[in-house]
Amino acid sequence: MSADRPTDASAEPRAPHGPLPEGGRVRPITRWGTPVMHRPQAGVTTYDEALAALAADMVATMYAADGVGLAACQVGEDVAMFVFDCPDADGVRTVGVVCNPVLTLPEGRDRRLEDDDEGCLSFPGSFESCPRPDWARVDGQGLDGQPVTFEGTGLLARCLQHETDHTLGTVFGDRLSAKARKRLERQHQAAAEDYPPTWPADASA
Repeated sequence: MSADRPTDASAEPRAPHGPLPEGGRVRPITRWGTPVMHRPQAGVTTYDEALAALAADMVATMYAADGVGLAACQVGEDVAMFVFDCPDADGVRTVGVVCNPVLTLPEGRDRRLEDDDEGCLSFPGSFESCPRPDWARVDGQGLDGQPVTFEGTGLLARCLQHETDHTLGTVFGDRLSAKARKRLERQHQAAAEDYPPTWPADASA
């Protein structure tokens, strides 16, 4: 997920299940329209060095693209996993890796929608308002196969929902009206020169 607001990268993030993996390589980001972006991803069943290496590549790519979250399908991999480094409504950053995410959202009187701008690294240069619940929790497994849980408000809640959607083959444009989708596409096309097909790998070379 991309963010149109600055985050305080100098502050020490919350890492309830450990730090993000390091040492990965920056990959080109896969764009909307590629088949892997629009189908449910394969569940993670093997927690090995290859999975950890993929997560490290995803982290490096997310940071190179100035994103706050990235799913495996966004680097072309059919794997139900995402990484994130994202602030909540109070500006507190949380980092993590989630395999096989299961999303929990508030219901009934506890359900409040936040209608804020949203962007996707796989459709760069464009933002559009997308109503989402203002709190979310994700349960899954970490890179060692052990249970992990993350929850939060504000941008973090939006990020957890956005990235879980990716593992289910949903892009946030699917949640927009036809009119809003057209506005998003116009922004994306206007910014195309800033995001060549190899972005952000080319920018980090």
